Amino acid sequence: MLVGVAATPDVAIPTLDWLIGSEHKLDLVITQPDKPSGRGRAMRQTAVADWATSHAIPIVKPESSQELAGIVDHLDCIITIGYGVLLPQPILDLPKHGFLNLHFSLLPSYRGAAPAQRALQNGESVTGVSVFKLDKGMDTGPIYTQSSVAIDTSWRSYELLFALAQAGPAAVDAALSMIESGQSPMPQTGPSTLAPKISKQEAKLDFSQDSRTLVNSIRAFTYEPGAWCIWKGEPFKITSALSQQNSSVGPGIISVEGQRIIVGAGNNSYIELLTVIPAGKKEMKASDWARGARLKGGESFD
Repeated sequence: MLVGVAATPDVAIPTLDWLIGSEHKLDLVITQPDKPSGRGRAMRQTAVADWATSHAIPIVKPESSQELAGIVDHLDCIITIGYGVLLPQPILDLPKHGFLNLHFSLLPSYRGAAPAQRALQNGESVTGVSVFKLDKGMDTGPIYTQSSVAIDTSWRSYELLFALAQAGPAAVDAALSMIESGQSPMPQTGPSTLAPKISKQEAKLDFSQDSRTLVNSIRAFTYEPGAWCIWKGEPFKITSALSQQNSSVGPGIISVEGQRIIVGAGNNSYIELLTVIPAGKKEMKASDWARGARLKGGESFD
């Protein structure tokens, strides 16, 4: 099949790598326009554009989806992976078999921009990938294939997204085979849930919550946008922690127990900090931060 890929983040790269070695021909990559990035605000293209450049695949960076008319009409289908743009139905209808989406949940659960993160936030033990035909709704189209991925209890969104990205090629391969053999996708069934985009403000930790909720939030929000609080007036990120019970330490209060750095939480629980990112510094062990900060215990996060 003659296919295109519309994608933005690096989670699309395993599927792109598979496509160029498959029986299908990757004819075109569509990605979002270059944007200013970093402290210098220099213009930078997406991770997918970097990949396409290195593999000499033609790239289109439309400012408007209408620009795709006349560019994608010859394709058998287009696979979208985190493209980040809602496409109107007239554009979706241009390729012979339309647009497929590789979505990181078992639809209809977790429709939206942050399915993997919301699954972690809610303490799920299993999620997966779905390949479905795009329609004008929000992740509502009929499904070609799905596969499950068990969530390791230590995984944060960084590790979960990596695992889901690795599951993508097999799911896309199966979907393309279905199309080639004339099989139709099946309508979504069952209760649906939403997975809206995560704001930086939402990722601020509330230590009045119980430790399990806090750890799930840390797992969900690491590394983007980052689970954070305030330490001495500066943003402070917690990138991994353990949930513990039975504590007399008040919410947000820090206690130092040898090499263990604990922070009180709601319902007489606490979290044990494992790794942190202080303002202006790189990720480090919590014990190293505590030693450098000369913690004595009794200090608090805001």
